[in-house]
Amino acid sequence: MRTDPKDWTERSRELSQLLAKSGLGDRAAFAQLYERTSSHLFGVVLRINRDRAQAEDVLQEVYVNVWRAAQSFDAAQSQPLTWLTSIARNRAIDSLRRRQAEPQTQPAPLSGEGDEDKNVYDDVADTTTPGPLALLSQASDARALGRCMQGLSAQQRQSVALAFYDGLSHAEVAERMRQPLGTVKSWVRRALLALKTCLDGAVVRDLQAE
Repeated sequence: MRTDPKDWTERSRELSQLLAKSGLGDRAAFAQLYERTSSHLFGVVLRINRDRAQAEDVLQEVYVNVWRAAQSFDAAQSQPLTWLTSIARNRAIDSLRRRQAEPQTQPAPLSGEGDEDKNVYDDVADTTTPGPLALLSQASDARALGRCMQGLSAQQRQSVALAFYDGLSHAEVAERMRQPLGTVKSWVRRALLALKTCLDGAVVRDLQAE
């Protein structure tokens, strides 16, 4: 449905500007876009896929796709939130299809720390604070990100790189790495928490240095 940007609300115009800047590689604009839309898009995903942990995984996939496709947003075709919602809905539907195709098994906890893994992931996926993807977007210093990545295990670095830089789903990462899905999810969860802590510290140090 074609729209006239002149008739948009102030919020729609702001989101359109953030998308345009994101399409040019502006990570700060992308972080703002995440903060302004993540709660809404998480609700969209959760209405389709009611498994909260899976919905949080899907939300991360959504923003990876938004970052990669921001340049393709056309204000003459749809409003920004409509475009974002369409991406979220499609990814959520895809997640249900993947779930139906997977063997219905419960991954075993690693090292007897199943409860710890659950709490770690809950912390990483907290939608009330900037998530790991937002923190990655805010990290303008590539050297800081490189230092943080070096603190991960080889498996964690590879799984995060495939998920965030190549835009693969967790199921696709597991297939690429030839590892059980539960193991890959655990690697990614732990890696994201470590990166979140490390990059958060780097952002604070940058602010103090200004």
